[in-house]
Amino acid sequence: MTLIEDLKFRGLLNQATDEDGLTDLLDKEKIALYCGFDPTGDSLHIGHLITVITLRRFQLAGHRPLPLVGGATGLIGDPSGKQAERTLNEQSVVEGYSQKIRSQLERFLDFDGENGAKLKNNYDWISEMSVIDFLRDVGKNFGLNYMLAKDSVESRIQSGISFTEFSYMILQSYDFYHLYKEENCKLQIGGSDQWGNITAGLEFIRKMYGQEEDEKAKAFGFTIPLVTKADGSKFGKTEGGAVWLDPEKTSPYEFYQFLLNTEDSDVIKFLKYFTFVSREDISALEKEVEERPHERAAQKRLAEELTAFVHDQDAVRQAQNISAALFGGGDLKSLSADEIRQGFKDVPSFTSEEGKGLIDLLVEGGVSPSKRQAREDIKNGAVYINGDRCQQMDKTMGPEDRIDGQFTIIRRGKKKNFLVHYEG
Repeated sequence: MTLIEDLKFRGLLNQATDEDGLTDLLDKEKIALYCGFDPTGDSLHIGHLITVITLRRFQLAGHRPLPLVGGATGLIGDPSGKQAERTLNEQSVVEGYSQKIRSQLERFLDFDGENGAKLKNNYDWISEMSVIDFLRDVGKNFGLNYMLAKDSVESRIQSGISFTEFSYMILQSYDFYHLYKEENCKLQIGGSDQWGNITAGLEFIRKMYGQEEDEKAKAFGFTIPLVTKADGSKFGKTEGGAVWLDPEKTSPYEFYQFLLNTEDSDVIKFLKYFTFVSREDISALEKEVEERPHERAAQKRLAEELTAFVHDQDAVRQAQNISAALFGGGDLKSLSADEIRQGFKDVPSFTSEEGKGLIDLLVEGGVSPSKRQAREDIKNGAVYINGDRCQQMDKTMGPEDRIDGQFTIIRRGKKKNFLVHYEG
């Protein structure tokens, strides 16, 4: 398949300004393309991955990606898809976010070789413009009626939009023009909410080069669909919030489990969107979902592929080890300290010291409400230490009860887990 055919197969081509022209261009030459990422937080989340991976698909086909961190536009705020004005962050905060997002993008694209990616920050050129230059040389090319007709602006007219956010479209358009002029960038991609900003940039390029040079100034844009689940809800949200790419915010195990819990109705679509699994393998996995859904082969493949891409293969093995120990009857004592931190991140935890009696430990940690209840729990076989049932009333906690020398996992009943840390 050609690149465009592959994008269509995967459902990634939502809108295109000139699909035939873009197809012809990609057949004839290797191009530079860009996608912007505004630093509105200190990490990208899983929803950003669809555009990052699309950049990667272009790179694997021989094209040069230009991931852009919006150090300037991040100070302004994009009204697209927002019902109300964003809270503006201080410049120092945005700079810090920019650095973190930059380091994440550098993990997902190759920056060496003939078509090595080039990371851009629009603060480098927008900050150099004076207000007069911006108004005379850029702003004069944007008609008010034209801007008001764009969805990102029109949807906010009733609730209100400031001049600051209103000007965002102009700044993003200037980014496209600047990259076209300096890097010969002929394509901008983005989420479906960016269609108005992308087409405004194309119009600005055409105006800057003039009608007579329209063909010379030919540039393109396409959008990627908003990632939603079969029930219409937004992909990438959990009860605990967004699924982040930063392992400190969402552990590799949590990331893996989120994908492993994908519904059958969504998993093939997400395999197409987020992985480089071949067409043939996806067809085989689709058949698995239809005939043997209980085996969850497609979900496992999705979780393995995407966890390895975002983190690494060691993270996949760790996530599988934790899953096996927690849900597959595996040995808890085989887990490493790091795996325990990930797998038991959200369970109640407390600190104790070695040599304490089990009954006292159960009461101290709130596992049992009283010594009397603790004795009852032990007697009835409801207490487990590191996965093993313990009915020894006079049990004293010793070094042999520590996993990786640091933790003890106590379970009361079938599901109530507690994590014990040790002092010293």
